[in-house]
Amino acid sequence: MNESTLSKLARPLIVLATLIWGSTFFIMKDALDEVNLMFLLAFRFTFAAVILALVFWKRWKAMDRSYWWRGGLMGLFLFGAYAVQNYGLMGTTPGKNAFFTAVYCVIVPFLYWLVDRQRPDRFHLLAALLCIAGIGLVSWDGGLALGWSDGMTLAGGFLFACHILAVARFSQGRDIFLLTVIQFAATAVCCWVGTLVSGGIPADGLPLRAWLVLLYLAVAATTLALLFQNIGQKYTSPASAAVLLALEAPFGVAFSVLFAQEAPTPLMYLGFLLIFLAVVCSETKFSFLRRRAGAGA
Repeated sequence: MNESTLSKLARPLIVLATLIWGSTFFIMKDALDEVNLMFLLAFRFTFAAVILALVFWKRWKAMDRSYWWRGGLMGLFLFGAYAVQNYGLMGTTPGKNAFFTAVYCVIVPFLYWLVDRQRPDRFHLLAALLCIAGIGLVSWDGGLALGWSDGMTLAGGFLFACHILAVARFSQGRDIFLLTVIQFAATAVCCWVGTLVSGGIPADGLPLRAWLVLLYLAVAATTLALLFQNIGQKYTSPASAAVLLALEAPFGVAFSVLFAQEAPTPLMYLGFLLIFLAVVCSETKFSFLRRRAGAGA
């Protein structure tokens, strides 16, 4: 697939990734009751690294030293983000976890400004604020009292912002498929260390249902979704990518409504509207309104 085609598919692939991740919210919390978090993540990323390494084996001839440190740093940020976010999930609701993780929508434009000296424009800032407000309404469960788990989730949101920025910077001029393999491998190594330290290897095995959940998380939510994210981010600005990635939260609520008997509320619908406006603002900067106003004049 050539660069032009990948560029055209960038935004749809990011949205597809968030749709897949949204489908995991209502099963992840139950899975963590049966499976050690570090073992779950280690299985996911090891499986993903092996599958992608086999699928894209012809690309290994392009490997050089830069791929190892670039992919390694991306993997380190990804490991930290997933580990901290999911430890936070153990002590809070999926809705609050999705909301506090989504602070990266606001962080990314400023972090990119700090690192690359590219000041975010007013539309990116407005989109970030609309997005975080929308996710807050979608995730509202009657209160937002902060506990230790919410603080960990906020820290996870910051690490996700760092990961988004790392992918944007390190993927330029590199084979994104090969870089993703190295990223997954680095994340898997960190997770296996965490598994050994926490004694998380299941001594008596796991029930079939748990293995099926692990396979779904490994194939769909890791191998496919994170690859889609990396491809999409390579051809999308970090600020726009952050807003599109935040679609994970409303998709997560939608799947909970469909499959976990969560009842929709008027606040949810208002939140969906704000998130939709955030995406429109980020992607179009409301240029169609300005054109219409100019035509009317």
